[in-house]
Amino acid sequence: MKKLFVFLLLLSVSYVSVAQNDDPKTLYETAKSFMRSGDFNNAIVVLNHALQQDPDNLDMQKDLVMSYYLKRDYTTALEGAKKLIERKDADEVCFQIAGNVYKALELPKDCEKVYKKGLKKFPNSGPLYSEYGELLWATKDYSAINQWEKGIETAPAYSGNYYNAALFYFYTKDKVWSLLYGEIFVNMESFTERSTAMKQLLLQAYKEKLFASPDFIKEGEKTKSEFARHFLEGMGKQYPLAAAGISAEILTMIRTRFILDWFSQYAVKFPFRLFDYQRQLLREGMFDAYNQWLFGITDNPAAYDNWTKTHNKEFTSFTAFQRNRVFRMPAGQYYQSQ
Repeated sequence: MKKLFVFLLLLSVSYVSVAQNDDPKTLYETAKSFMRSGDFNNAIVVLNHALQQDPDNLDMQKDLVMSYYLKRDYTTALEGAKKLIERKDADEVCFQIAGNVYKALELPKDCEKVYKKGLKKFPNSGPLYSEYGELLWATKDYSAINQWEKGIETAPAYSGNYYNAALFYFYTKDKVWSLLYGEIFVNMESFTERSTAMKQLLLQAYKEKLFASPDFIKEGEKTKSEFARHFLEGMGKQYPLAAAGISAEILTMIRTRFILDWFSQYAVKFPFRLFDYQRQLLREGMFDAYNQWLFGITDNPAAYDNWTKTHNKEFTSFTAFQRNRVFRMPAGQYYQSQ
């Protein structure tokens, strides 16, 4: 009798354990753990089991489609992606996932329909504008810039559109937005490989585009954007400083004088978070360190390393400040006129 009781007790404990493991929330956490480790087959097994218990769970359905996508089973992923974007509660991520699946299957027309549908539902979605533009760019459709500009205008706190737009303008004759969008992006996404590459392009643009000749002063008179025109006028006043060549030190001088001039004339009419940030750094004695971080490490790594050692206090203060702040562009500061 005692043995029977022990057996029944163990059976009861085992049943409770199985029941707990069958809980959809517990199963979902297990599935996400498998996804993080790259075991997408097991993630799919567990997610399918969890969805039997909670079939309408949007997050689990998204992760199921993503698991099929990441294991390169694009056909099955597509079936799930189509269902995702038809749901009434479909969010932006559903359309991003579907877009990725269509891209993987090399179906650009269908992918474009997904992004258009997503943007109709979410007209202020920075990620969707960014990825739609990337789709167009991949097909050599240069109207991609219109999507990135729209993303900057409607979702200014999202970094991806600044990155894509800056790259686009770097390969045109533009001398304004490549610099501004590039620097905004570097401040939004300060410690990534993309940021490092963008710094190199920024320095190159100052050398090869903006200050390569004095013609940009005349070009400013033709631009449609009043903001851009004043930017070029302000930089034009500093052109003589470039006679000694462009370096981190020279750019610090040029940009210091530009900011002082801008705030004496145009800051009220054209408030701009990037320029506000630069003035803040000037006031707090960190603008030199900021420009070294932005240009020096690319311009002359050995000189930059020496600067950080001889200006250790400034460098340390700026680094600590930078790591504890979040840079975001606010709404209402879009001045592009195409």
